[in-house]
Amino acid sequence: MAAWLLSSILLLLGLHTALGTKPACRIRITSPGLQLLRSEALKFVAEELENISIADFTGKEGPLHYSISGVQITDLDLSTASLSFRPDAGLQFEVKNSSISVTFHRDMLYWLIQDIGQINASAEGANIWTVLNLSKSQHGQLRISKVSCTASIARMHAKFTGSFRGFYELVSSLLMTGLRFLINQQICPALEHSALVLLNSLLATVPVRMSVDPFVGIDYSFLSDPDVKADWMDMEFKGMFYPVDSENDTLVNNAIVPLVKSSQRMVYISVSEYFFDSAMYSYYKAGVLKTEIPESKMSVDLAYLLRTTFFGAIILLESRLNAKVSLKGKKLGMKLDLKRFRMHSSKSTLESLALIPLQTPMKALLHFTVMPIINARTLEGVQIPLPEGIDLINETMRNHMGFLSIGADLHFYKGLREVINMNKQILSSSNTTVSN
Repeated sequence: MAAWLLSSILLLLGLHTALGTKPACRIRITSPGLQLLRSEALKFVAEELENISIADFTGKEGPLHYSISGVQITDLDLSTASLSFRPDAGLQFEVKNSSISVTFHRDMLYWLIQDIGQINASAEGANIWTVLNLSKSQHGQLRISKVSCTASIARMHAKFTGSFRGFYELVSSLLMTGLRFLINQQICPALEHSALVLLNSLLATVPVRMSVDPFVGIDYSFLSDPDVKADWMDMEFKGMFYPVDSENDTLVNNAIVPLVKSSQRMVYISVSEYFFDSAMYSYYKAGVLKTEIPESKMSVDLAYLLRTTFFGAIILLESRLNAKVSLKGKKLGMKLDLKRFRMHSSKSTLESLALIPLQTPMKALLHFTVMPIINARTLEGVQIPLPEGIDLINETMRNHMGFLSIGADLHFYKGLREVINMNKQILSSSNTTVSN
């Protein structure tokens, strides 16, 4: 009659329940990756500055009454802009000696003569310096926690037309000083809002805890603030699978911490053996792996082992999973196999020796029963923690002692503005649904 639950076999793995605190996933963004981000960032910054709201202003100088309205930045030269890592802080965006084109409407009254029209002006010697401090939020996400900004425009001049051109040139210094002051006042607040509100909404699209399927989820919480150097930024994540019905039930992370030693590719992702071990354990705890194995499919010795009280004295010292990984977009597909499996008795060396002949049939049983069930799910892919709008391409993979590393390039299939606007629509729809 013998039929045995597969979960009993998995107890041989000696799996324990406790929260792992070491990172099982590490991601490095390098300078080449940041340069790709620069092109998207420049479009975003240009749009933000061209949309800033500059207040109208009026004044009087002797018999001259003037009113300036509808000030708009029409062109911003960002060819000198740089985006770089700021060690121990985050990112630095800098523009040196740039130029800005501005248009505005004039309404001039000199004695009884009124003149209305548009004026084109240009600002030169524009300098912008901004640092975005990156940190771990209380929810374990990456966020921009602080923005430091200074902005200045060295000089402005306007091109006047019409019959009063000569007179306007006499008062242009007065008008340009006021306009330069207003623009200077608006640049940093616009960039601070863009970072703290809009860019943080983009970072919020990076999932911290998400479902892999109805049974298992994965936790990509940050364990610490990013480690920022001159040429790269390293981020450490839990990289821990968990059963959906018991989110805090997981393995102790005793695996080696994954390392990243290269900086030639745009991004590097390293995952330790714990990443894969916790997936196997989570499916076991979720009940996915429970199945009956007829005794006819087991060796006599193995069937006897599972029936005896001696079973409780058997513990693992060593097991290793071999992972074949494929990458598509942001999804990491995994095919797992038992590379090594050893067990021994906690009671005596003699009993451990008696277990040696059973290691091969036990490994075979796990290979033909446990692994196909897990791989049927993990081959579908697990999302990597990257923002919406970004995929990985041209990947290369390397196996190391205790961890797997992936080098890849970044590909933007959506612009920053498109993703931010999409998030706004989603939040608006959600708020409307809640209010109704």
